Amino acid sequence: VQLQASGGGLVQAGGSLRLSCAASRNILSFYDVGWYRQAPGKQRELVAVLSAGGGRTYADSVKGRFTISKDYTKDTVCLQMNNLKPEDTAVYYCNGRLDREYWGQGTQVTVSS
Repeated sequence: VQLQASGGGLVQAGGSLRLSCAASRNILSFYDVGWYRQAPGKQRELVAVLSAGGGRTYADSVKGRFTISKDYTKDTVCLQMNNLKPEDTAVYYCNGRLDREYWGQGTQVTVSS
């Protein structure tokens, strides 16, 4: 199983980006799909997780700004990021749990001040 993250880029503070996570199999069949990020010199941290039952968990730092959701037409899990801040700059990784955990390759998000 392979996960593919896309949608990163360079944006000014206050802007928006939408990340997508696709899988080599039906991603909507995963138990949990989430987004993590890792900034330079920092540990990887949870950003948001969407469970198969529909529950959503967010890091406190992104609550009210980021939304994780399923796109049934594209069979992807998306992360809508609004009101981006320079501290959101990181490599964002897609993570999915099936028989084990799977990780995507990461997509760079850079927010300029």
